[in-house]
Parts: sequence; structure tokens; C-alpha cells
Amino acid sequence: MEFTTCGAGETRALGAALAAVLRSGDTLLLEGDLGAGKSELARGIARGLGYTCPVPSPTFTILNEYEGGRLKLHHFDFYRLSGPEELYESGLQEYIGAEGVTLIEWGEVALEALPEDCLVCTLTPLGEEKRRITLRERGGFRPLDRTFWKAGGEGGKPCSLSGVQTEPAEGSLGKETDKA
Repeated sequence: MEFTTCGAGETRALGAALAAVLRSGDTLLLEGDLGAGKSELARGIARGLGYTCPVPSPTFTILNEYEGGRLKLHHFDFYRLSGPEELYESGLQEYIGAEGVTLIEWGEVALEALPEDCLVCTLTPLGEEKRRITLRERGGFRPLDRTFWKAGGEGGKPCSLSGVQTEPAEGSLGKETDKA
């Protein structure tokens, strides 16, 4: 599935809508260059799970944990890891795929530590504010309902994405594109 968002608010709204269909044990890989919007998507997912606290990127802490929402949230950022060995030495790999939802930024640093079954969320800047966000199920990750974004954004209200059209895309579930 592919979405286009215009601004951080829409990226967060898409994350919040996505959170509504996440289950305990789900792992999401957030891929994209610096500034692509990975942390904004993570903030939206956190809001959608019911967290109202600040959700900073865990660049320097490697892991931020959140409890008290609909599901626990484990938010990783592997950017500063030297490789998978550092993750294993810390024991943090035990949180990946554990109870709650796991978000991993910069997962390519420790590929062997990542679960085969996950949702890959690739964020690509299309200009100053616009982002293409592609969601792809990997391994045995269950297929997502193609209309999950209609379930609502922050606070259960409809997501700010409007005018989303579905066009079949070869080799994927489809393509959602915002006309605006």
C-alpha cells in the first residue's frame, strides 16, 4: 500500500490510523533517510495507541518504552549501533516482537536481529513537506485491511488524509494516493 502525506500532521494521522489495526507482538520497520518522517510516523502510532506524552526519537537511548496505552510500545533507533553484536550485548533484542508493538528505525544496522514477520514502512520525501509512505507486509505478517486509514486518526477521528484513491499496483496490495 502506498500513501502520500502533505506535512508532519498528515504523517502522524496516518500513523494513528495504522495504530488502530496493530496487535501485540507486531514489529514495524521504519525505513527512510534522515528527515524522511520516521519519527513523525512513530509519534502518530504512539498517539493512536493512546499515548499523550512526548515521543522523542530514541537516537541516543536506543530504546524508548511506553506503557499505559492500548498496547505497550517499544520504539528503537539503531542509528548509533555499530552492529547487531552491540544489540545482543545489551540484551535489548528481547524486546523485539515481545508483548506490545515494536517500532524500529534504522533496522538495517542489525538485520539479523530483525524478525522475518514484520511490516516494512518506507518513507520517501517528495519535497519539503510531501512524503510517500509505502507499507509492505514481510514474511508471515498478516495482510492489512486496505481501508485501515478510514478508521480514524488521532483521538479516533477520521484521518486528515482525504481523496485517497485505490489503484491496483502490480506485486502489491494496491496504491493509495492523496489527490490533494
